[in-house]
Amino acid sequence: MAKEHATYIHGHHESVLRSHTWRTAENSAAYLLPQLQAHHRVLDIGCGPGTITADLAEIAREGHVTGVDFVADILPKAAKEAADRDLSNVAFEQADVHRLRFDDDTFDVVHAHQVLQHVGDPVQALREMRRVAKPGGVVAARDSDYAAFTWFPELRGLDDWLALYERVARAGGGEPDAGRRLKAWALRAGFDEPQVTATSSTWTFADQNDREWWGGLWAERSLHSDFAKQAVAGGFATAEALQAISGTWTEWSVDPESWLMIPHGEILCRVR
Repeated sequence: MAKEHATYIHGHHESVLRSHTWRTAENSAAYLLPQLQAHHRVLDIGCGPGTITADLAEIAREGHVTGVDFVADILPKAAKEAADRDLSNVAFEQADVHRLRFDDDTFDVVHAHQVLQHVGDPVQALREMRRVAKPGGVVAARDSDYAAFTWFPELRGLDDWLALYERVARAGGGEPDAGRRLKAWALRAGFDEPQVTATSSTWTFADQNDREWWGGLWAERSLHSDFAKQAVAGGFATAEALQAISGTWTEWSVDPESWLMIPHGEILCRVR
C-alpha cells in the first residue's frame, strides 16, 4: 500500500515559482529528449507551473501531453503557460502519483522532474508510472541530491542551510538525497537492471546573473516560503537562524568568487 503523501515543503511562494518557471526541457530533461517523438502520448508528473510540460508538448506536436500535479492550485498557471504558447495538445489535472487514474499501457513516456524526493513512497510512485506506460515506452525521472551540493566559498551559513533543509524535508516524509537512490527505487519498483539507464547531470551557478538569481531565491525562500514556516513550526530553526541563513545566501550571491554545483540523478527505464 502507498503511504500517505509527503508534505511538499517548498510550497508555491513567488520565490519558489521563480525557480520553477526557469526550468525547461533543455535544462532539466535533456537526458529524456532523444526518446521523444512527435506522435507520443506523454504524462508529465509534478508539472508545477507547466514550463517543462509545454516544452514537451511542443516536441510531441502530433501527440498529446497530460500534465498532473498533486496541488490543484498551481494548474491554472500551467494552463496559462500552454495557452500563451498556443498549444492545443496539452491538458492539466490534479493527481496523486501513488494512485494514478489512468488505464494500464496508456502513455509512451511518463516523466517526473524533482518529484520523487517529495513523495511518501517513491517506489510505489514508480510502480504506478510503470503501470500506465506502454510496453516499449519509457519511464523517466530526475531528482537533485542535496547532500552532494557543492559550493565555494565554504560558508558556515550554507552548511547550516543544508543541514536544516535535510531535517525539514525528512520530517515532511521526503528524501532530499533522492538523486542517488533513483536506480535502487526503480529496481524495487519492478524494473530489471538491463531496463534501467542511470545517469547524472548538473546545474551550475557561477556568473554574476546566475549567482544573484539563485542566491536571491534562497535568501527569500529561507524567510518566506513554506520551508521557512515548517522549519520554525517543527522546532528545527528560529526566526533568527533563518535570518542568518538568508544573509549568508545574499553574501554568497554578491561574491564574484562564488560557485555552486547542483547534481541530479536521472533514470530512463524501458517498459517491457
